[in-house]
Amino acid sequence: MHAPSLSSSPSITPSPLLSVLIPAKDEIGNLPALLDEIHFALADIDHEVIVVDDASTDGSWEMLTQRASRDSRLRPVRHAQSAGQSTSVWQAAWTARGLWLATLDGDGQNDPADLPSLLARAQQGDVTLVAGHRTNRRDDWIKRVSSKVANRVRSALLDDATPDTGCGLKVIRRDAFVSLPYFDHMHRFLPALVRAQGGTCVSVPVNHRPRGTGESHYGLNNRLWVGIVDMIGVMWLRRRSRLPAPLVEPPETAVETNEKRTDANREAPAS
Repeated sequence: MHAPSLSSSPSITPSPLLSVLIPAKDEIGNLPALLDEIHFALADIDHEVIVVDDASTDGSWEMLTQRASRDSRLRPVRHAQSAGQSTSVWQAAWTARGLWLATLDGDGQNDPADLPSLLARAQQGDVTLVAGHRTNRRDDWIKRVSSKVANRVRSALLDDATPDTGCGLKVIRRDAFVSLPYFDHMHRFLPALVRAQGGTCVSVPVNHRPRGTGESHYGLNNRLWVGIVDMIGVMWLRRRSRLPAPLVEPPETAVETNEKRTDANREAPAS
């Protein structure tokens, strides 16, 4: 697949600890406050924020580029044509410079105040992915029902050990994310994909807030029915996945051992 081209702002200092990835389409009413909250929450953490403007038509790109000119931590990129949430997150991950990646939605419903605790949990070293679990949903009943049904179906078919795969708040090592297979809608199946690669996932409770402005792009049709085809594909991927087998090198020969000792003696300083 050829990824859609991106236009970007000037580069910034490389290698922050955390790269925050935000896919956004027509979220100009939510992004400014969300970005302020992210920088406040991560004031003590070296970070960058990559916002992928998915061909917005509401002035989001102009706002982002103006803001980036005053804030080197913000790196906006843009799709010339809408490519969807998964492509946005995937391309942002490849663009990111951080050791860790954090994802959250651009509608303001995910609380950036949860980011430090998710990162701290991830840094304990015993998990590959830390996923948020929205225990108190602040959506209308249609969205709650559709999400609940979708999560139950996914859990039954994929056994992904994650009660809320639809939560946008997640933290994962960058090297683990970019090793996952890419396909459209992959962002909905990150726990299952991580587990198929031998990784581990844990869910932690996070805050959830009402949408700020604008309208949701998701409903029952594109949460469950469209996702069934994707779930079949993920089931196939899991069945066909083969984890790397351990490699064993032959033991050193006596000649190689003597050569290394000779080289070490030559390099040792005279006493």
